[in-house]
Amino acid sequence: MNELDTIIKDGIKLPQGMDASARLEAGTSRLPRAGMLGFICSIQCPGSVVIRALDAARELRDAGVCVLGGFHSPMERECLEILLRGKQPVGYCPAHGLDSLLLTESQSADVKNGRLVLIAAFPPEIRKATVEQAIQRNCLIADLATALWVPHAAPAGKVWTTVRKTLAVGKPVYTFDDPANRELLDAGAKPLNVSAITSLLKRTHAAACD
Repeated sequence: MNELDTIIKDGIKLPQGMDASARLEAGTSRLPRAGMLGFICSIQCPGSVVIRALDAARELRDAGVCVLGGFHSPMERECLEILLRGKQPVGYCPAHGLDSLLLTESQSADVKNGRLVLIAAFPPEIRKATVEQAIQRNCLIADLATALWVPHAAPAGKVWTTVRKTLAVGKPVYTFDDPANRELLDAGAKPLNVSAITSLLKRTHAAACD
């Protein structure tokens, strides 16, 4: 990654090497400096996980949780639409430059009013996502977040790179207590608990504001 290009309405370019907290402070003033929930997921999900993820998105929205994700798969895009019906901002970080990002009319309106904050980890000329870029994007999401929500990680899939790094630095990873997620749970992920997540994010945000 040669450059981090963080853009809201006015476009702010940040130099290479800036750490995650500085990226957030300089470019995403409508998102909290601390207390966000990262959201990444494998593209292919069991049906039982998809249903629970959509229900969880509604719970997180109603609890006022600020979620930051890549929103690439159909299920993730459904979650994005659910989250955007809340009052808190949502962070959207695609695995390519923003010039090629396709938004719906309502999403474009949400960008203008600050409800949807666009964060790009790649310059505008990067028009297509690659596996390596998706991994880099997922790791950036985990860096910026206080905790990570992973509804499902396919065995040997690219999401595991970020899950292992996140667990290794002591950040909590949450998933569903589902047979399809046994490997995640055995690795150290916790069963999703929206009340516990909300309390953790509020404490983290309050500590950052002191």
